[in-house]
Amino acid sequence: MAEDASTATSATASAATSAAAAAASPIPRLAWEGCSVLLDANDGDRLVFARLSPAATLKIGNKKCSLAPLVGCPFGSSFRVESGPNGPFLDRFVPSTLDNCAQDIADGQLTDDQKDNRSLVDNNTAQSLSSDDIDTMRREGATGDKIIEALIANSSTFGKKTAFSQEKYKIKKQKKYAPKVLLRRPSTRSICETYFKKHPARTGFLRVDTLSLLLSMANVGAYSDVLVVDMVGGLLTGAIAERLGGTGYVCSTYFGSVPNPIDIVKMFNFSSGVCSRVVQAPFNDLCSSQSTTDELTIKSDEKADRASSNEPFVQEEDSLLECGDEDNIPAIQKSIKPGKQPSPETIKYWKENGFSSLIVAAPESKVGKLVTDLLPLLAYSAPFAIYHQYLQPLATCMHKLQTSRMAVGLQISEPWLREYQILPSRTHPHMQMNAFGGYILSGTRICSSEAFDGIKK
Repeated sequence: MAEDASTATSATASAATSAAAAAASPIPRLAWEGCSVLLDANDGDRLVFARLSPAATLKIGNKKCSLAPLVGCPFGSSFRVESGPNGPFLDRFVPSTLDNCAQDIADGQLTDDQKDNRSLVDNNTAQSLSSDDIDTMRREGATGDKIIEALIANSSTFGKKTAFSQEKYKIKKQKKYAPKVLLRRPSTRSICETYFKKHPARTGFLRVDTLSLLLSMANVGAYSDVLVVDMVGGLLTGAIAERLGGTGYVCSTYFGSVPNPIDIVKMFNFSSGVCSRVVQAPFNDLCSSQSTTDELTIKSDEKADRASSNEPFVQEEDSLLECGDEDNIPAIQKSIKPGKQPSPETIKYWKENGFSSLIVAAPESKVGKLVTDLLPLLAYSAPFAIYHQYLQPLATCMHKLQTSRMAVGLQISEPWLREYQILPSRTHPHMQMNAFGGYILSGTRICSSEAFDGIKK
Protein backbone atom coordinates (compact mmCIF):
# COMPACT_ATOMS: atom_id res chain seq x y z
CA MET A 1 0.00 0.00 0.00
CA ALA A 2 2.83 2.38 0.80
CA GLU A 3 4.44 1.64 -2.54
CA ASP A 4 1.12 2.29 -4.34
CA ALA A 5 0.68 5.57 -2.49
CA SER A 6 4.21 6.68 -3.32
CA THR A 7 3.71 5.69 -6.96
CA ALA A 8 0.46 7.66 -7.17
CA THR A 9 2.12 10.65 -5.51
CA SER A 10 5.05 10.56 -7.92
CA ALA A 11 2.69 10.21 -10.90
CA THR A 12 0.68 13.23 -9.73
CA ALA A 13 3.84 15.25 -9.23
CA SER A 14 5.10 14.21 -12.67
CA ALA A 15 1.83 15.27 -14.30
CA ALA A 16 1.93 18.62 -12.50
CA THR A 17 5.52 19.13 -13.59
CA SER A 18 4.63 18.31 -17.21
CA ALA A 19 1.70 20.74 -17.15
CA ALA A 20 3.88 23.49 -15.68
CA ALA A 21 6.57 22.84 -18.30
CA ALA A 22 3.98 22.98 -21.09
CA ALA A 23 2.61 26.28 -19.75
CA ALA A 24 6.11 27.76 -19.59
CA SER A 25 7.17 26.42 -22.98
CA PRO A 26 8.79 29.13 -25.16
CA ILE A 27 6.98 27.70 -28.20
CA PRO A 28 3.36 27.00 -27.17
CA ARG A 29 1.42 24.37 -29.07
CA LEU A 30 -2.09 25.48 -28.16
CA ALA A 31 -3.77 28.85 -28.61
CA TRP A 32 -5.00 30.45 -25.41
CA GLU A 33 -7.27 33.35 -24.60
CA GLY A 34 -5.40 36.62 -25.00
CA CYS A 35 -2.68 35.35 -27.34
CA SER A 36 -1.91 36.75 -30.78
CA VAL A 37 -2.57 34.49 -33.76
CA LEU A 38 -2.23 34.71 -37.52
CA LEU A 39 -5.37 33.72 -39.42
CA ASP A 40 -4.79 32.50 -42.97
CA ALA A 41 -8.05 32.59 -44.94
CA ASN A 42 -8.30 30.56 -48.14
CA ASP A 43 -4.62 29.65 -48.52
CA GLY A 44 -3.15 33.12 -48.31
CA ASP A 45 -5.91 35.14 -49.92
CA ARG A 46 -6.25 37.07 -46.70
CA LEU A 47 -3.85 37.24 -43.76
CA VAL A 48 -5.04 38.79 -40.50
CA PHE A 49 -3.42 39.18 -37.09
CA ALA A 50 -5.92 38.78 -34.26
CA ARG A 51 -6.01 38.69 -30.47
CA LEU A 52 -8.13 35.80 -29.22
CA SER A 53 -10.90 36.80 -26.85
CA PRO A 54 -14.59 35.95 -26.38
CA ALA A 55 -15.57 39.17 -28.18
CA ALA A 56 -13.13 38.83 -31.09
CA THR A 57 -14.66 38.23 -34.52
CA LEU A 58 -13.42 37.66 -38.05
CA LYS A 59 -15.30 38.73 -41.17
CA ILE A 60 -15.02 36.33 -44.10
CA GLY A 61 -16.92 37.58 -47.11
CA ASN A 62 -20.23 38.86 -45.77
CA LYS A 63 -20.17 36.54 -42.73
CA LYS A 64 -18.86 37.49 -39.30
CA CYS A 65 -17.67 34.58 -37.17
CA SER A 66 -16.59 34.47 -33.55
CA LEU A 67 -13.02 33.41 -32.75
CA ALA A 68 -14.00 31.70 -29.50
CA PRO A 69 -13.77 28.16 -31.06
CA LEU A 70 -10.06 28.77 -31.74
CA VAL A 71 -9.17 28.96 -28.04
CA GLY A 72 -7.53 25.73 -26.91
CA CYS A 73 -6.90 24.42 -30.43
CA PRO A 74 -3.37 23.56 -31.57
CA PHE A 75 -1.63 25.85 -34.02
CA GLY A 76 -1.99 24.52 -37.55
CA SER A 77 -5.67 23.60 -37.12
CA SER A 78 -8.03 24.22 -40.02
CA PHE A 79 -11.52 25.65 -39.66
CA ARG A 80 -14.42 25.93 -42.06
CA VAL A 81 -17.22 28.47 -42.06
CA GLU A 82 -20.51 26.69 -41.41
CA SER A 83 -24.06 27.93 -40.95
CA GLY A 84 -25.87 27.24 -37.67
CA PRO A 85 -29.07 28.26 -35.90
CA ASN A 86 -27.24 31.17 -34.26
CA GLY A 87 -25.52 32.28 -37.46
CA PRO A 88 -22.21 31.39 -39.12
CA PHE A 89 -19.48 29.83 -37.00
CA LEU A 90 -16.02 28.30 -37.41
CA ASP A 91 -16.01 24.52 -37.31
CA ARG A 92 -12.74 22.62 -37.00
CA PHE A 93 -12.05 19.90 -39.56
CA VAL A 94 -9.15 17.74 -40.69
CA PRO A 95 -8.27 18.37 -44.36
CA SER A 96 -7.56 15.35 -46.52
CA THR A 97 -3.97 14.80 -47.54
CA LEU A 98 -4.90 13.88 -51.10
CA ASP A 99 -8.09 14.86 -52.81
CA ASN A 100 -9.68 12.72 -55.50
CA CYS A 101 -8.18 14.64 -58.40
CA ALA A 102 -4.62 14.46 -57.05
CA GLN A 103 -5.10 10.77 -56.25
CA ASP A 104 -6.26 10.08 -59.81
CA ILE A 105 -3.22 11.86 -61.17
CA ALA A 106 -0.97 9.79 -58.93
CA ASP A 107 -2.67 6.60 -60.11
CA GLY A 108 -2.37 7.60 -63.76
CA GLN A 109 -6.11 7.54 -64.42
CA LEU A 110 -6.40 11.06 -65.82
CA THR A 111 -3.58 11.06 -68.35
CA ASP A 112 -5.86 10.87 -71.39
CA ASP A 113 -4.31 12.94 -74.18
CA GLN A 114 -7.72 13.57 -75.71
CA LYS A 115 -8.72 15.83 -72.80
CA ASP A 116 -7.99 19.52 -73.27
CA ASN A 117 -9.76 22.84 -72.88
CA ARG A 118 -9.70 24.00 -76.49
CA SER A 119 -13.33 23.13 -77.18
CA LEU A 120 -14.68 24.79 -74.02
CA VAL A 121 -16.48 28.10 -74.42
CA ASP A 122 -17.33 30.24 -71.40
CA ASN A 123 -20.82 31.43 -72.30
CA ASN A 124 -22.46 30.94 -68.85
CA THR A 125 -24.62 28.06 -70.12
CA ALA A 126 -22.63 25.11 -68.76
CA GLN A 127 -24.07 25.39 -65.23
CA SER A 128 -27.71 24.38 -64.86
CA LEU A 129 -27.84 25.17 -61.13
CA SER A 130 -29.11 28.72 -60.61
CA SER A 131 -28.38 31.11 -57.75
CA ASP A 132 -31.92 30.62 -56.43
CA ASP A 133 -31.28 26.89 -56.18
CA ILE A 134 -28.09 27.56 -54.22
CA ASP A 135 -29.92 29.92 -51.85
CA THR A 136 -32.56 27.23 -51.31
CA MET A 137 -29.88 24.69 -50.45
CA ARG A 138 -28.36 27.10 -47.95
CA ARG A 139 -31.70 27.70 -46.24
CA GLU A 140 -32.16 23.95 -45.99
CA GLY A 141 -28.83 23.69 -44.14
CA ALA A 142 -26.62 22.32 -46.92
CA THR A 143 -22.88 22.58 -46.20
CA GLY A 144 -20.36 24.15 -48.53
CA ASP A 145 -19.11 20.75 -49.66
CA LYS A 146 -22.62 19.70 -50.63
CA ILE A 147 -23.06 22.86 -52.69
CA ILE A 148 -19.75 22.28 -54.47
CA GLU A 149 -20.74 18.68 -55.25
CA ALA A 150 -24.04 19.92 -56.66
CA LEU A 151 -22.26 22.47 -58.83
CA ILE A 152 -19.93 19.80 -60.19
CA ALA A 153 -22.81 17.41 -60.87
CA ASN A 154 -24.79 20.09 -62.74
CA SER A 155 -21.86 21.30 -64.84
CA SER A 156 -21.90 20.01 -68.41
CA THR A 157 -18.24 20.82 -69.04
CA PHE A 158 -16.58 19.66 -65.81
CA GLY A 159 -15.94 16.13 -67.11
CA LYS A 160 -14.36 17.48 -70.30
CA LYS A 161 -11.79 19.58 -68.51
CA THR A 162 -8.25 18.48 -67.73
CA ALA A 163 -7.35 17.37 -64.23
CA PHE A 164 -5.65 20.66 -63.47
CA SER A 165 -8.66 22.68 -64.71
CA GLN A 166 -10.95 20.58 -62.55
CA GLU A 167 -8.77 21.27 -59.52
CA LYS A 168 -8.80 25.01 -60.20
CA TYR A 169 -12.59 24.88 -60.52
CA LYS A 170 -12.90 23.14 -57.15
CA ILE A 171 -10.59 25.62 -55.43
CA LYS A 172 -12.49 28.58 -56.88
CA LYS A 173 -15.83 27.25 -55.67
CA GLN A 174 -14.41 26.26 -52.30
CA LYS A 175 -13.22 29.80 -51.63
CA LYS A 176 -16.70 31.11 -52.37
CA TYR A 177 -19.00 28.55 -50.76
CA ALA A 178 -16.77 26.80 -48.18
CA PRO A 179 -14.05 29.26 -47.05
CA LYS A 180 -11.32 27.86 -44.82
CA VAL A 181 -9.28 29.46 -42.06
CA LEU A 182 -5.89 28.17 -40.93
CA LEU A 183 -4.74 28.97 -37.37
CA ARG A 184 -1.04 29.85 -37.54
CA ARG A 185 1.40 30.71 -34.79
CA PRO A 186 3.03 34.13 -35.26
CA SER A 187 6.75 33.61 -35.81
CA THR A 188 9.54 35.58 -37.41
CA ARG A 189 8.90 34.07 -40.81
CA SER A 190 5.11 34.30 -40.79
CA ILE A 191 5.08 37.87 -39.46
CA CYS A 192 7.73 39.05 -41.92
CA GLU A 193 6.00 37.40 -44.89
CA THR A 194 2.62 38.83 -43.89
CA TYR A 195 3.89 42.38 -43.60
CA PHE A 196 5.91 42.08 -46.79
CA LYS A 197 2.80 40.93 -48.63
CA LYS A 198 0.32 43.42 -47.19
CA HIS A 199 2.21 46.49 -45.91
CA PRO A 200 5.90 46.25 -46.91
CA ALA A 201 6.61 49.94 -46.25
CA ARG A 202 5.89 49.50 -42.52
CA THR A 203 8.82 47.10 -42.16
CA GLY A 204 11.16 48.91 -44.54
CA PHE A 205 10.52 46.37 -47.34
CA LEU A 206 12.42 43.80 -45.28
CA ARG A 207 12.04 40.38 -46.91
CA VAL A 208 12.27 37.13 -44.98
CA ASP A 209 15.48 35.95 -46.65
CA THR A 210 17.08 39.34 -46.00
CA LEU A 211 16.08 39.15 -42.35
CA SER A 212 17.60 35.67 -42.07
CA LEU A 213 20.83 36.89 -43.66
CA LEU A 214 20.97 39.82 -41.23
CA LEU A 215 20.82 37.52 -38.23
CA SER A 216 23.45 35.20 -39.68
CA MET A 217 25.90 37.94 -40.65
CA ALA A 218 25.62 39.46 -37.17
CA ASN A 219 26.29 36.03 -35.62
CA VAL A 220 23.19 36.17 -33.40
CA GLY A 221 23.19 33.12 -31.15
CA ALA A 222 22.60 31.97 -27.61
CA TYR A 223 23.89 34.24 -24.82
CA SER A 224 24.62 37.09 -27.23
CA ASP A 225 24.22 40.74 -26.27
CA VAL A 226 22.88 42.31 -29.45
CA LEU A 227 22.65 46.05 -29.97
CA VAL A 228 19.94 46.93 -32.47
CA VAL A 229 18.55 50.07 -34.06
CA ASP A 230 15.05 48.98 -35.03
CA MET A 231 13.03 51.46 -37.08
CA VAL A 232 10.89 48.79 -38.75
CA GLY A 233 8.21 48.50 -36.08
CA GLY A 234 9.89 45.91 -33.87
CA LEU A 235 10.19 43.11 -36.43
CA LEU A 236 13.97 43.02 -36.12
CA THR A 237 13.88 43.11 -32.32
CA GLY A 238 11.35 40.27 -32.20
CA ALA A 239 13.38 38.16 -34.63
CA ILE A 240 16.52 38.55 -32.51
CA ALA A 241 14.65 37.77 -29.28
CA GLU A 242 13.13 34.66 -30.85
CA ARG A 243 16.56 33.40 -31.86
CA LEU A 244 18.06 34.14 -28.44
CA GLY A 245 15.28 32.17 -26.73
CA GLY A 246 15.55 33.91 -23.37
CA THR A 247 19.38 33.92 -23.23
CA GLY A 248 21.47 37.03 -23.60
CA TYR A 249 19.97 40.46 -24.27
CA VAL A 250 18.64 42.43 -27.20
CA CYS A 251 19.03 46.16 -26.53
CA SER A 252 17.08 48.48 -28.82
CA THR A 253 18.74 51.87 -28.73
CA TYR A 254 17.46 55.18 -30.04
CA PHE A 255 18.57 58.78 -30.47
CA GLY A 256 16.57 61.52 -28.83
CA SER A 257 13.99 61.27 -26.08
CA VAL A 258 11.32 59.13 -27.78
CA PRO A 259 12.08 55.40 -28.29
CA ASN A 260 11.34 53.70 -31.57
CA PRO A 261 8.06 51.73 -31.51
CA ILE A 262 8.43 47.95 -31.22
CA ASP A 263 4.76 46.98 -31.26
CA ILE A 264 5.35 43.95 -33.49
CA VAL A 265 7.21 42.26 -30.62
CA LYS A 266 3.87 41.79 -28.84
CA MET A 267 2.67 39.50 -31.66
CA PHE A 268 5.34 36.89 -30.90
CA ASN A 269 3.64 35.75 -27.65
CA PHE A 270 6.94 35.74 -25.82
CA SER A 271 7.08 34.36 -22.29
CA SER A 272 8.05 36.51 -19.32
CA GLY A 273 11.60 35.20 -19.47
CA VAL A 274 12.06 36.24 -23.09
CA CYS A 275 10.34 39.62 -22.58
CA SER A 276 12.68 40.42 -19.71
CA ARG A 277 15.60 40.09 -22.14
CA VAL A 278 14.20 42.72 -24.54
CA VAL A 279 15.26 46.17 -23.30
CA GLN A 280 15.36 49.70 -24.64
CA ALA A 281 17.97 52.31 -23.76
CA PRO A 282 18.84 55.73 -25.22
CA PHE A 283 22.17 56.11 -26.94
CA ASN A 284 23.42 58.63 -24.35
CA ASP A 285 23.03 56.09 -21.53
CA LEU A 286 25.11 53.50 -23.39
CA CYS A 287 27.97 55.88 -24.15
CA SER A 288 30.77 55.89 -21.61
CA SER A 289 31.90 59.41 -20.79
CA GLN A 290 35.15 58.12 -19.22
CA SER A 291 36.30 56.07 -22.22
CA THR A 292 39.98 56.33 -23.05
CA THR A 293 39.51 55.88 -26.78
CA ASP A 294 38.85 58.73 -29.16
CA GLU A 295 36.17 56.75 -30.94
CA LEU A 296 33.61 57.37 -28.19
CA THR A 297 33.87 61.22 -28.21
CA ILE A 298 30.91 62.89 -29.94
CA LYS A 299 30.47 66.63 -30.28
CA SER A 300 27.43 68.27 -28.75
CA ASP A 301 26.41 69.93 -32.01
CA GLU A 302 26.45 66.56 -33.78
CA LYS A 303 24.11 65.20 -31.09
CA ALA A 304 21.68 68.03 -31.60
CA ASP A 305 21.81 67.68 -35.38
CA ARG A 306 21.24 63.93 -35.18
CA ALA A 307 18.36 64.30 -32.73
CA SER A 308 16.66 66.76 -35.08
CA SER A 309 17.32 64.88 -38.32
CA ASN A 310 16.64 61.35 -37.11
CA GLU A 311 13.14 61.60 -35.73
CA PRO A 312 11.76 58.20 -34.72
CA PHE A 313 9.61 56.51 -37.30
CA VAL A 314 6.21 56.48 -35.60
CA GLN A 315 3.77 54.08 -37.17
CA GLU A 316 0.04 54.44 -37.08
CA GLU A 317 -2.03 51.71 -35.48
CA ASP A 318 -1.53 48.45 -37.29
CA SER A 319 -4.47 47.75 -39.54
CA LEU A 320 -3.46 44.10 -39.80
CA LEU A 321 -4.62 43.62 -36.22
CA GLU A 322 -8.25 43.77 -37.27
CA CYS A 323 -9.90 42.01 -34.37
CA GLY A 324 -9.40 41.47 -30.68
CA ASP A 325 -10.06 43.39 -27.50
CA GLU A 326 -7.23 44.61 -25.27
CA ASP A 327 -9.51 44.54 -22.23
CA ASN A 328 -9.89 40.76 -22.52
CA ILE A 329 -6.16 40.07 -22.22
CA PRO A 330 -5.31 38.30 -18.95
CA ALA A 331 -3.62 40.41 -16.28
CA ILE A 332 -0.48 38.25 -16.41
CA GLN A 333 -0.13 39.09 -20.09
CA LYS A 334 -0.62 42.83 -19.48
CA SER A 335 2.10 42.98 -16.81
CA ILE A 336 4.74 41.48 -19.10
CA LYS A 337 5.86 44.09 -21.60
CA PRO A 338 9.09 44.03 -23.58
CA GLY A 339 11.22 47.14 -23.91
CA LYS A 340 11.89 48.07 -20.30
CA GLN A 341 14.94 50.03 -19.17
CA PRO A 342 18.00 47.86 -18.44
CA SER A 343 19.47 47.86 -14.97
CA PRO A 344 22.48 50.09 -14.18
CA GLU A 345 24.61 46.98 -13.59
CA THR A 346 23.80 45.69 -17.08
CA ILE A 347 24.60 49.05 -18.69
CA LYS A 348 27.88 49.18 -16.77
CA TYR A 349 28.76 45.70 -18.03
CA TRP A 350 28.07 46.74 -21.63
CA LYS A 351 30.20 49.86 -21.22
CA GLU A 352 33.13 47.82 -19.96
CA ASN A 353 32.87 44.80 -22.28
CA GLY A 354 30.86 46.00 -25.27
CA PHE A 355 28.09 44.29 -27.22
CA SER A 356 28.68 41.07 -29.09
CA SER A 357 27.01 42.26 -32.34
CA LEU A 358 25.18 45.16 -33.96
CA ILE A 359 22.22 45.16 -36.35
CA VAL A 360 20.78 48.34 -37.87
CA ALA A 361 17.58 48.70 -39.87
CA ALA A 362 16.89 52.43 -40.12
CA PRO A 363 15.42 53.28 -43.53
CA GLU A 364 14.45 56.79 -42.41
CA SER A 365 17.85 57.83 -40.99
CA LYS A 366 21.35 58.58 -42.16
CA VAL A 367 23.11 55.25 -41.89
CA GLY A 368 26.64 56.65 -41.96
CA LYS A 369 26.22 58.72 -38.80
CA LEU A 370 24.43 55.93 -36.98
CA VAL A 371 27.08 53.31 -37.66
CA THR A 372 30.11 55.48 -36.85
CA ASP A 373 28.54 56.40 -33.51
CA LEU A 374 27.38 52.89 -32.63
CA LEU A 375 30.49 50.90 -33.58
CA PRO A 376 32.48 52.05 -30.50
CA LEU A 377 29.84 50.37 -28.35
CA LEU A 378 30.80 46.97 -29.77
CA ALA A 379 33.49 44.69 -28.46
CA TYR A 380 36.56 44.29 -30.63
CA SER A 381 36.16 41.63 -33.36
CA ALA A 382 32.37 41.85 -33.02
CA PRO A 383 30.40 41.56 -36.28
CA PHE A 384 27.77 44.02 -37.47
CA ALA A 385 25.16 44.08 -40.23
CA ILE A 386 23.29 47.09 -41.61
CA TYR A 387 20.18 46.83 -43.77
CA HIS A 388 18.90 49.46 -46.16
CA GLN A 389 16.44 49.43 -48.99
CA TYR A 390 18.82 51.31 -51.30
CA LEU A 391 22.48 50.81 -52.20
CA GLN A 392 23.86 54.36 -52.09
CA PRO A 393 23.55 54.96 -48.30
CA LEU A 394 25.39 51.72 -47.60
CA ALA A 395 28.11 52.54 -50.15
CA THR A 396 28.67 55.91 -48.47
CA CYS A 397 28.78 54.25 -45.06
CA MET A 398 31.23 51.63 -46.31
CA HIS A 399 33.58 54.32 -47.63
CA LYS A 400 33.40 56.18 -44.33
CA LEU A 401 34.30 53.04 -42.36
CA GLN A 402 37.20 52.28 -44.71
CA THR A 403 38.73 55.74 -44.36
CA SER A 404 38.29 55.79 -40.57
CA ARG A 405 39.75 52.28 -40.21
CA MET A 406 37.03 51.23 -37.80
CA ALA A 407 36.15 47.91 -39.43
CA VAL A 408 37.51 45.20 -41.70
CA GLY A 409 35.90 42.61 -43.94
CA LEU A 410 33.43 45.14 -45.29
CA GLN A 411 31.11 43.86 -48.00
CA ILE A 412 27.73 44.74 -49.44
CA SER A 413 25.44 41.80 -50.20
CA GLU A 414 22.27 41.71 -52.23
CA PRO A 415 19.96 38.84 -51.20
CA TRP A 416 18.29 36.93 -53.99
CA LEU A 417 15.22 34.75 -53.65
CA ARG A 418 13.27 32.67 -56.17
CA GLU A 419 10.04 30.92 -55.31
CA TYR A 420 9.04 27.73 -57.08
CA GLN A 421 5.62 26.28 -57.71
CA ILE A 422 5.64 22.58 -56.91
CA LEU A 423 2.72 20.66 -58.41
CA PRO A 424 2.39 17.30 -60.17
CA SER A 425 4.01 17.61 -63.61
CA ARG A 426 4.31 21.38 -63.10
CA THR A 427 7.45 22.58 -61.31
CA HIS A 428 8.61 26.04 -62.33
CA PRO A 429 9.37 29.45 -60.81
CA HIS A 430 6.44 31.64 -59.90
CA MET A 431 5.29 33.86 -62.71
CA GLN A 432 5.16 36.89 -60.40
CA MET A 433 7.96 37.34 -57.90
CA ASN A 434 9.54 40.19 -56.00
CA ALA A 435 12.99 40.67 -57.45
CA PHE A 436 14.23 43.18 -54.88
CA GLY A 437 15.25 42.42 -51.30
CA GLY A 438 17.39 45.39 -50.30
CA TYR A 439 21.09 45.40 -49.41
CA ILE A 440 23.19 44.46 -46.38
CA LEU A 441 26.52 45.97 -45.32
CA SER A 442 28.47 43.66 -43.04
CA GLY A 443 31.86 43.76 -41.40
CA THR A 444 33.89 43.32 -38.20
CA ARG A 445 34.78 46.05 -35.75
CA ILE A 446 38.49 46.53 -35.03
CA CYS A 447 40.66 48.77 -32.89
CA SER A 448 42.02 51.48 -35.17
CA SER A 449 45.66 52.49 -35.03
CA GLU A 450 44.80 55.98 -33.70
CA ALA A 451 42.72 54.57 -30.85
CA PHE A 452 45.44 51.99 -30.09
CA ASP A 453 48.06 54.74 -29.83
CA GLY A 454 45.78 56.68 -27.51
CA ILE A 455 45.38 53.62 -25.26
CA LYS A 456 49.16 53.13 -25.02
CA LYS A 457 49.67 56.77 -24.11
